[in-house]
Amino acid sequence: MLKVAVIGCGSISCMHLDPAVALEEAELVAVCDIKPDRAERAAQKYNAKPYMDYMEMFEKEQLDVVHICLPHYLHTKVACDAFKKGINVICEKPMSIKYEDAVAAVELAEKCGVKYGVIFQCRYNTPSMLVKQRIEDGKLGKVKCGRTTLTWYRSDNYYDHSDWKGRWEKEGGGVIIDQAIHSIDLANWMIDDTPVDIQASLHNRNHEIMVVEDTGEGLIKYENGALLSFYAMNNYFVDEPIEIRLVCENGKAIFSYDRAEISYNNGTFESVNNMPQKMVSYTGGKDYWGTQHAVQIRQFYRSVLGLEELEITGREALKIQKIICEIYDKGWKGK
Repeated sequence: MLKVAVIGCGSISCMHLDPAVALEEAELVAVCDIKPDRAERAAQKYNAKPYMDYMEMFEKEQLDVVHICLPHYLHTKVACDAFKKGINVICEKPMSIKYEDAVAAVELAEKCGVKYGVIFQCRYNTPSMLVKQRIEDGKLGKVKCGRTTLTWYRSDNYYDHSDWKGRWEKEGGGVIIDQAIHSIDLANWMIDDTPVDIQASLHNRNHEIMVVEDTGEGLIKYENGALLSFYAMNNYFVDEPIEIRLVCENGKAIFSYDRAEISYNNGTFESVNNMPQKMVSYTGGKDYWGTQHAVQIRQFYRSVLGLEELEITGREALKIQKIICEIYDKGWKGK
């Protein structure tokens, strides 16, 4: 069994702590948070040892894997400290708020000979997997164009209650890097080609407390001629299901986290609802996070054990990281 620790015991941590306890490949031995009350609560709940200094935890525990559930700006810093200790890392998205930091982290992990995984659990949703399979097996064929739409709600109160969200220097952005990154990643994964031009427009239209964008739209052009349009905003007062539409060589696909519908040019039709693998009973989390964290985490554990090839590697995650960073570079204040 792998000896595992979780760094960061905030709201997302249950999606890592619950699998770390439930999966047979791992044993949760420690948790860490700079806020003592959080560390103590998690330690008591999950029967682990609490720490407030992750470097002390690295020295005292013989860890195989650490999960990073920290504010965005700390992701690569802590990951690199773990790599230098020979510890494998699975990190929440995004990899970083700067592309060059993400590249440096991937190169260090490879140099140290450790695994580096980044959470994009929505790729493991049943609808996502069906559409990807139909593109790869040729039934849909290559993607010619697509669009992603996200209309959610985040109030000023949401940002006021955080000491890092809504700040450029800590979160790295707003609706694009925190919410829309998943839907843009799914569409980019389906297109599976190299972006050659990214156009974007970003605005803060309705939030007084935070300074980052609450609205973003743009167009990504790919080497093979494919086009991807994206639109995201969090001024909608409710969280509507995300929607991804793809026009392919042999048909069209419309999917969200919960359902996929594929219509083929020959008149046939295929659909599927999400059928999450319930290998873990989560003790918290939000509905739109889904339940597939455990699937990806187990896949990561098995790769560390040498039983499988790691699927969503740090180098794979660099693809969406580069897109997100370029959206900000091109889109904010007409830059």
